[in-house]
Amino acid sequence: MGISDLSVFKALKTKMQWHQERQQVLSENVANADTPGYIGRDLKAPKFSDSLNRSGVRPVTMAVTEPGHMHASSSRGLGDPRKVGSFEVTPDDNSVVLEEQMMKVTANQMDYQAATTLYSRGLGMLKTAIGKA
Repeated sequence: MGISDLSVFKALKTKMQWHQERQQVLSENVANADTPGYIGRDLKAPKFSDSLNRSGVRPVTMAVTEPGHMHASSSRGLGDPRKVGSFEVTPDDNSVVLEEQMMKVTANQMDYQAATTLYSRGLGMLKTAIGKA
C-alpha cells in the first residue's frame, strides 16, 4: 500500500490540485479585468464528502437534542460566476472587480498553504510511526 492509497492523502492531493487550477482561473480574471464584456469565472469546490463516503468513513453530523440548539446550515458554494455580488457591473459590461479577485487569490493561497502543511505533517507522522524520522 502506497501513501497515495490513503484517503486523507488523496483528499489533500485533490484539494491542492484544485487550488492550483483555481489560481489559474483567478489570474485570468485579473488579467482580463479591463476587457470589455469579460465575465469573471471561478471553480466549483470539490465535495470531499463524496470521497469520504467512498472510503467508508461516515460523516459526523450535529445532533439537535434541545430546541435551542443550533442547526447545521448547508455549505455555500463559490457562487454563480455571472453574479457580481454586492458590486455593480462596470459600464463596459465587465463583471470583474479587482478587489474581490485579489481577496479570492489571497484566500486561495492561504488554503493551499494549509493543505500543503497538513500533507507534509502527515508524511512526518508516518515517518515517525515507521521509525525513520
